[in-house]
Amino acid sequence: MGPVGAFFMTLGLPVAVFGLYLFCNKDSCQIYPLKRLLQVKLPPCDQFWHPLAFLICVGWFVANVIIYLIPLGRTVQGSLLRDGTKLTYRINAVYAFILSHIVFVVAYCYYKLSVSFIYHHYLSFVTSAVLLSFILSIYLYARSFRSSALLALGGNSGNFFYDFFIGRELNPRIGAFDWKFFCELRPGLIGWTLINYCMLAAQWEKHGVVSNSMILVCVFQAWYVFDALLFEEAILTTMDIAHDGFGFMLAFGDLAWVPFTYSLQARYLVDHPNHLSWWALAGIVALKLCGYYIFRSSNSQKDQFRRDPFHPSVKNFKTLPTKRGTRLLLSGWWGICRHPNYVGDLMMALSWCLPCGFNHVLPYFYFIYFAVLLIHRQLRDEDNCRGKYGDDWTRYCNIVKWRLLPGIY
Repeated sequence: MGPVGAFFMTLGLPVAVFGLYLFCNKDSCQIYPLKRLLQVKLPPCDQFWHPLAFLICVGWFVANVIIYLIPLGRTVQGSLLRDGTKLTYRINAVYAFILSHIVFVVAYCYYKLSVSFIYHHYLSFVTSAVLLSFILSIYLYARSFRSSALLALGGNSGNFFYDFFIGRELNPRIGAFDWKFFCELRPGLIGWTLINYCMLAAQWEKHGVVSNSMILVCVFQAWYVFDALLFEEAILTTMDIAHDGFGFMLAFGDLAWVPFTYSLQARYLVDHPNHLSWWALAGIVALKLCGYYIFRSSNSQKDQFRRDPFHPSVKNFKTLPTKRGTRLLLSGWWGICRHPNYVGDLMMALSWCLPCGFNHVLPYFYFIYFAVLLIHRQLRDEDNCRGKYGDDWTRYCNIVKWRLLPGIY
């Protein structure tokens, strides 16, 4: 993706988030043919902006910053940077999750706060999140020109549109506050779970009942988020943190894309409630549990091997020595395919969409988008590994032949 692609992605991603609402709402949920796109009726302009929605978004962001700065949890070191330094990170996202959930429950149950406000003013919240993403991205781009900034190799092309989108600075910080690490898991992911609960409350207010499909979606997705926060330290070795700059791509993804596209299933079920039979419920739960087991156990094997290859749980694994002095895993989940964690992730993604039934395709947007994203990420990762390991990577691919699905891909 060059500068032209970055320009259109910067404009197109916000349009996509708004489009999901316009195409799937209480009136209808369908994909329009291209020739009918101009006939889509837009909501009144006042539905796109509400001052209180913007204040809530800003307040939520600031509250998460405050929790991040509270001296709770461990401090750990990140990956070795190319300037020979290691940054320190505070691991306390689980506390943010628990505290925000306690406050939400107390506000709703004790103070009778109308949390369905977000359902009724959804477009205003989307606008606010998009605006915050642009404000943060402009700030990040401007501060990246400080002489002390360590720039990301991929976001320092000299082209404004490309560098703004990809991100120039690798680890923008104010003191110990790391912008990228903070945004990666906290305001967007935790906000996603709270938006789901607001949709659950809206379904109760609208229909007088909460469907088992809504409960399933809320529980599954809250579980997924809590698991990510519980293993917060693991993201320090991911490409997003270790290699990519922090620009509009990640800022928008963290603050707008995640909470307002990933909550599509819960929002859909407010307007299109679906009661699952017991056999359907059992099948979806089984898919989720199986996907989670593959996802978590494969990630745990990889993380444990990286931290301590002589740990009893991985010391007997077969490995391929490389000329770089490192070893590539050939056993466990990583001997079956090259990205078993992606397989588990996709199984969980499908289990979130199935509770919506089969009347409309748009509730499956997340699964389709996520499959494309993971395949692209897998190809990108393999290109990096090919450049990093050379002939050793070719040998590895000859041993572990399948990328994702054994016998298929």
